[in-house]
Amino acid sequence: MFGRLTLPQLLFASILGIAGGIYIYQPIFEQYSREQKELKEKVKWAQESQEKKS
Repeated sequence: MFGRLTLPQLLFASILGIAGGIYIYQPIFEQYSREQKELKEKVKWAQESQEKKS
């Protein structure tokens, strides 16, 4: 099988596969970063409200 494809064809197929994987999983990455951002804001808000009480 390896002998049937040239190196440029293998490189093109690899790049295409990586780009396709990034395209497919992009919404998951965006959701994760959004959730982390919300979590940081909640922690920051909780710390500020706790400091106001003290």
